[in-house]
Amino acid sequence: MKAMTAIRVAVKAFLWQDEQARFMLAERLAGLIYPRYKFSEFGRPYLYDEAFLELYESFESTTNYHSLDRKYALDQLMKVARAVDGDTVECGAYKGASSYLICRRIAGLRKRHCIFDSFEGLSSPDDVDGAYWTLGDLRADASEIRKNLQAFDFVEYYEGWIPERFGEVADRKFCFVHLDVDLYQPTFDSLEFFYPRLSPGGILICDDYFQTCPGAQLALDTFFADRPEEVVVLPTGQAFIVKR
Repeated sequence: MKAMTAIRVAVKAFLWQDEQARFMLAERLAGLIYPRYKFSEFGRPYLYDEAFLELYESFESTTNYHSLDRKYALDQLMKVARAVDGDTVECGAYKGASSYLICRRIAGLRKRHCIFDSFEGLSSPDDVDGAYWTLGDLRADASEIRKNLQAFDFVEYYEGWIPERFGEVADRKFCFVHLDVDLYQPTFDSLEFFYPRLSPGGILICDDYFQTCPGAQLALDTFFADRPEEVVVLPTGQAFIVKR
């Protein structure tokens, strides 16, 4: 950005309150501080979806938007999955933001939503999981998620370590499976159980396909290496498959 151009952009940004000019300045500053990060286009819809932002902030506050794009992608994929036969499931629900988005899309469809979570945080990471996570990270009380999802009377809670209680839904089919357990072993165990029970056309999505979750990423790549589905990697840090 040349000097005169930079001055014009700064004037627009701070004197005229021009939002696109502010975006251009933020992009320039980010390029100087963290050049690996690449800005996308100005004006992406999810940043202007006020109802969605309000819902997100009710779970994550106004200081943490790290999963905003992932939550939006999940919400949009649910529009496809809701037409497929079967129930929905989330492994690793934390405070229930993703489950809320799933539930609001299947409300009135006579589907059930199953939640599997220890509510004690993460289990002990293995070497393959790297050094980012520790035992007990992401702990949330079970009463909190029950309160957050109280508007939906079709939620089933299976409290315990994965995969201890999977057998209780062994006779079910699923249209949408959301995995958010961050580590290799619970991710792989979830894939082994739910993949055969995913209906054709159903979606299985992993929330943890990025560098801080190398174990979860490896589990997904390993599991689908010899299966017909292609793993679709999203720029949000998620990856998903559509069951053939």
